[in-house]
Amino acid sequence: MKAHNAFSPRSILMAVLLAAAACSAFAAAPVDKIQAMLARPPVLCGRFDQSKQLVGIKKPLLSNGRFCVVSGKGVLWRTLQPFPNTLRLTRDEIVQMQGDRVAMRMDAKQEPVVKMINGVLFSLLAGDLSQLETLFELDGSVTGNSWNVALKARQPALAKAIGTLALSGGAYVKTVTINEASGDRTEISFSGLQSGSSAMTAEEGAALE
Repeated sequence: MKAHNAFSPRSILMAVLLAAAACSAFAAAPVDKIQAMLARPPVLCGRFDQSKQLVGIKKPLLSNGRFCVVSGKGVLWRTLQPFPNTLRLTRDEIVQMQGDRVAMRMDAKQEPVVKMINGVLFSLLAGDLSQLETLFELDGSVTGNSWNVALKARQPALAKAIGTLALSGGAYVKTVTINEASGDRTEISFSGLQSGSSAMTAEEGAALE
């Protein structure tokens, strides 16, 4: 797992170490309103650009690639630059591929946290705020056709590893910002989003089979 890949297994594990106890004083996000704005196609693919600023390092680590979220199957997260690396996430496991070689496999049955991680990632990429609300306190607002939401994990152990998450978007999630408790900050933006069966290449479809 590379430090600049926010959704690499290690970072995912750290991300799962997000959260804090529910607090009624925390302002509630207009979840229902945002949820109504979100499109939730069976297949969603697009480009991601990621910038990770590490504490003590001036230049951010940049990467980009493609992702696909397929309802009922999983998430494919393919880093193309600076080097090829593929993560395949299903409800049961996380698999990291380097070329055709399996570099790492985490089984949800052996690693219960994997299931939780996957649930967070599915919800994040699909913009499923109702699911995220079970794991995070949400605070946000809606302006016109845009919205933004700040998330604070409900479990202190998770919140210790990652401070806060912030999402913004319209019909789809456009940006994700992760402020880790360590001080590292990751910003991910999504573009070129396509939905429907033609959105995914044959290679991407095969990778999720």
